[in-house]
This record gives sequence, C-alpha cells and structure tokens, in this order.
Amino acid sequence: MPAPDPHEQGLDPWALPIRDLGLAIAGSPLEPILEEFNAELSRVGIHRVRPRFYLSTEWGVCEGTVAIAIPFYLARPDLMALHADRIGHVEGVGRADVLRYLRHEMGHVVNYAHELFKTDEWVELFGSMDQPYREEFRVEPFSRRFVRHLPGWYAQKHPDEDWSETFAVWMTPGIDWHADYVDGPEALAKLQYCDRTMTALADRDPVVTAEALHQDVSELDFSVREFYRSQSFEPDPFPAGLDVALRSIFEDLGGPEASLTTAPRKLTSGLITRLERDLVADVYRWTGHVPERTRPLLKHLAERAEQMALVYPEPNETAAVVALTTLVTTVAMNLVLQRNPA
Repeated sequence: MPAPDPHEQGLDPWALPIRDLGLAIAGSPLEPILEEFNAELSRVGIHRVRPRFYLSTEWGVCEGTVAIAIPFYLARPDLMALHADRIGHVEGVGRADVLRYLRHEMGHVVNYAHELFKTDEWVELFGSMDQPYREEFRVEPFSRRFVRHLPGWYAQKHPDEDWSETFAVWMTPGIDWHADYVDGPEALAKLQYCDRTMTALADRDPVVTAEALHQDVSELDFSVREFYRSQSFEPDPFPAGLDVALRSIFEDLGGPEASLTTAPRKLTSGLITRLERDLVADVYRWTGHVPERTRPLLKHLAERAEQMALVYPEPNETAAVVALTTLVTTVAMNLVLQRNPA
C-alpha cells in the first residue's frame, strides 16, 4: 500500500521524518536507470558481484560491503528540485549523471568485494588505503597521473577514489581510454591494470558479500528541513578587494563607448543569480572548490552588486558573463590553494 500523501493530509512534508515520506527506488525515476546500469555490468563481464542499491543521505559504499547508497532526493523530482535550491548542486542530475556516479561507486564495490586494496600491485599503483581521507584537498589540475571522471579532479582525493575513478573510466561505454590517456603513462598503467584485473575476476567469486546499509532511508528519523540545516558550511572569509574587482568589471563594460548607446541596462545582481547554478557546477569541476563554498561567494557578489547598483548594457552581456566567470574561478582557485597549502 502506498504511503499517505502528506499534502492531502494537510501536513508539511518537509517537516516529517524522511522515513515517513514513502521513498523507494521501485517506481521512481531511478528504477529504469538501475536496470540500464545492471545491463552495463553484464556488458563488461561483471556477473559475480552485483551490488544492492538503497536510498540514503548521499552517494557511497561502506568499506567492507557491496551495497551502493544513492541520495534519497534522487527518488523524487520535487526533492531533487529542493536539493538544487538548498545546495545549488545535484550529484546525479539526469540519467547520464546518475550512471556516472553509479560507475564510480561500483569501483568501490569491486575493490571491497575482491579486496584489491590488499594486493601489492594495487598499492604500488594507487597507494595505501591508510592514507588520510580529506574532504577538501589541493588539486593538481590536468595532471596526467590521474584519470578524470567525476568533477573536482576526484581521483586525486585518496587512493580508494583514484581506483574508483579509474574503474569508472574503464567501464564507461564509448570511451577510448587507450587513446585518451596515451600521453599519461601513469594513468594509462592504472587503466591497463584495471582491464587485466577485471578480466581475471570475471569468473571469480567475491571474498566480501556483506550488504550492511548505512543510514538507510527507512531509518532516517530527521526531517528534510533538518537535513538541509545540517548541510550548511561555514563560509570562507571573502578576499579583500573583491568590491574593487567587481566594480572595475562593470566600469569597463560601461565605459565611454557604452555610454553613447541607448541600449537598456541590466542589473549585475540578476546576472549573477541567473548564472549561479552553472557557475557552482563548473567551478567545482575545474578547481575542486566545493559547491557549498562557491554558492555563498556568488550570493555575496550578487548582494554587493545590488548595493553598489552595478549595471551593464544589454549588448555587453556575453562580456559580462566571461568577466564574472573568470573572477569567480580565480577567487575559488585561490581559496582552494590557501585552504590546502602544499
């Protein structure tokens, strides 16, 4: 029997415990994607290890298990929209992106199921699992020692993530990883190891088959509203001179030539707000500056632009977008480097 609709009962659904929202993979937009993913596993010859999928608070695989946690908000469009509004970034927006994360998490499953991380060759290529796991780290953009799959140069985070990203690239249909990494001998060696290893494991039973679930959706006794309150980040101190940099962009765009045109002026604050979601995602992809930190920066810039009454001529919008993107990316990269010194 389906769970009662809280709207019909006059209740605020975001105040209810998440476990009472009736969330499930079956019948959700995730169900056909998982069917497609299982077909992908068969296509690459993975038959002996099949993960269990469940809804939780975030993507992940607990070490020593073969169960993949999927964020609960991906089970319903309204929850995904709420997540985008509250966080500014969705890990799994649409079929292709969900598959991208599933391939990565499957790398963890294979690693734990066959305890690859205990072998000498794995450690030699990827490093020790005992290395510190850092949520934020100093990225080395475009390093050819690592593959690139998830945004934020994720393979550089930890040896376990390096393997999972390598596995995901190996598994992704349509990628010619031999050609893509021909000029990156270390990344290519990892991919070749993955290819050899998966061939050798094709008919081998896993060592680990545990399906222990962490924060299964049926156990979440806090509400959606409480969940998002717990996700707040302490914002970075904004760099000195940010007002001057922002004002100079729009003084240049509104220079003598622009003053001669009768084209309508548009609010800079509105432009920043419109760009917010794309900037949050793309800045993370290329700098590793996490969305939870980029979003407050953009909101600060929008507020300051409004307070300084910054505007630009409508024909100059492309130039304004380029200038803002460059400014935000530079600030974000500097903050990453300051927070994670060499």
